[in-house]
Amino acid sequence: MDQGTWKREASYIQQQEHNGSPTTVVFSLQDSKGALARALKPFEDLGINITHIESRPSKTNPGKEYDFFVEFDGGKKEEIDNLVARLKTQTTSIIVHARNTKDGETPWFPRKIHELDRFANQILSYGSELDSDHPGFTDAVYRARRKYFADIAYNYRYGQPIPRVEYTEEEIKTWGTIFRELTKLYPTHACKEHNHAFPLLVQNCGYREDNIPQLQDVSNYLKECTGFQLRPVAGLLSSRDFLAGLAFRVFHSTQYIRHGSKPLYTPEPDVCHELLGHAPLFCDPDFARFSQEIGLASLGAPDNYIEQLATVYWFTIEFGMCKQNGEVKAYGAGLLSSFGELQYCLSDKPEVRPLDPFKTALQKYPITEMQPVYFLAESFQDAQEKIVEFSRTIPRPFAVHYNPYTQTAEILNTKTSLQNIARDLKHELSVLDEGLQKVSAM
Repeated sequence: MDQGTWKREASYIQQQEHNGSPTTVVFSLQDSKGALARALKPFEDLGINITHIESRPSKTNPGKEYDFFVEFDGGKKEEIDNLVARLKTQTTSIIVHARNTKDGETPWFPRKIHELDRFANQILSYGSELDSDHPGFTDAVYRARRKYFADIAYNYRYGQPIPRVEYTEEEIKTWGTIFRELTKLYPTHACKEHNHAFPLLVQNCGYREDNIPQLQDVSNYLKECTGFQLRPVAGLLSSRDFLAGLAFRVFHSTQYIRHGSKPLYTPEPDVCHELLGHAPLFCDPDFARFSQEIGLASLGAPDNYIEQLATVYWFTIEFGMCKQNGEVKAYGAGLLSSFGELQYCLSDKPEVRPLDPFKTALQKYPITEMQPVYFLAESFQDAQEKIVEFSRTIPRPFAVHYNPYTQTAEILNTKTSLQNIARDLKHELSVLDEGLQKVSAM
């Protein structure tokens, strides 16, 4: 990233695509003229490519210091040690998070739900910065709104309520157009789980043509249904980071809406995609488990398997179809939030193959046009079982169990960890046995 593009008033800058695993350094600087330029000079001198930078007022010394989060292409240990040594002469505190791994090492992954904070702002594209071919690129008002939404996501931390947004008349009009067209198709094209949940969201979360629901309201309802919750994000996360959120039943959701000039098209996920496509299915227990299985399978997986899991996610959670009562229905969010593709996917134009994660994971796909190939699941339960079978082939020296009480990803690689799981299962089985006895006695 060009250092000259950093602006003091901007709290968020998009992360550019880069090769190699990133390393992150977090440091504090006194609020003085030229302090940032001096702190970034070692990166330039050592030829280190900065890919992402954020700033925020210091919580430990407010008014006098700023905290900086800088991510860069991972270098050799000697280079990083040299960089840290030089930064220590410029900064008041410094912490290094290395996410790059050597062959045979397990990549870092969050163990506790609050650790999602560590990467939630490391987006790959969009956010407040738009490409030149984006419909809103030349619209100054729209770009200002995107920065507003990006800053909400940037400042969010786990456990905080998601800030409520007062959407503009133009934004509500765009939502209304999409809402009106899609709700005409849902009864005949969407899966039964989506059609069951959608009226409940209308009733409980303010889903209607003239109102864009608030993320916090939807998150609260999802948590009551399946334990899933929403978290605001400024743009697209890496596949590894996004999938890691699913392991904790957290869905990173955008809060902005597409440009009003093209209400039926968006080059990136927006609040219409998230709330009309994804949210209804997260109300369903089987779909929630299915989604979480993909996330759990990603934790600690090698990069090539992350790519395969992301492809499976694409052809299921985003563009999946399933059989129901002898008919093919759509359950993927990319279909349920697209008026055109929802009709196209159920026509005779695309190719439809049975879902097999071992084959699906290798299928190439376009991201800017309708899919030429879709994969058909027998049911959510069937898809979940196949994902579990696929995940067992991922080469990692442990299994992962999600503890919903502590909201942690527990590593199962010792006799003690397995005994703990067995003890919990024994208790659950005793409760099940008691219930069966009560029912038999009726």
